[in-house]
Amino acid sequence: MSYGLGFMIESLVAILLGVTIGYCVLLNHRLKRLKADEQSLRATISELITATEIAERAVCGLKATAHECEETLGERLNAADRFCADLRAQVKGGEMVLSRLARVVVAAQSLNDVPAAAEAPDPKALAAAARSFANRQRERIGTLAA
Repeated sequence: MSYGLGFMIESLVAILLGVTIGYCVLLNHRLKRLKADEQSLRATISELITATEIAERAVCGLKATAHECEETLGERLNAADRFCADLRAQVKGGEMVLSRLARVVVAAQSLNDVPAAAEAPDPKALAAAARSFANRQRERIGTLAA
């Protein structure tokens, strides 16, 4: 009897050892796959880090470009403001000259003792003179701006 019980125990241990060996082989295969996945994951992470660095450099470049554009645009806006102020002054000066011309015409008419209605200045001629004056002023401003 003791041989039968010993044999059964040793058979049970042998079976359990076989099951353990089979399980170890299965675990070995799974570990190999996990290591292969780890390598691909490392490669993916490295590519992601590289892409992130490239994106950071691109963002820095865009920030620098935006800052440069902002400065350039600010300078242009300041120049435009200066030109607007100059144009306002020129228009105001032109209006003053036009009013003086109108007063001179009225004064000349009163000196000639001719009724004002009979020799009223031709509006088309007055407008043409004003346009000519404005064009000369624009040309003068253009030469100053250049």
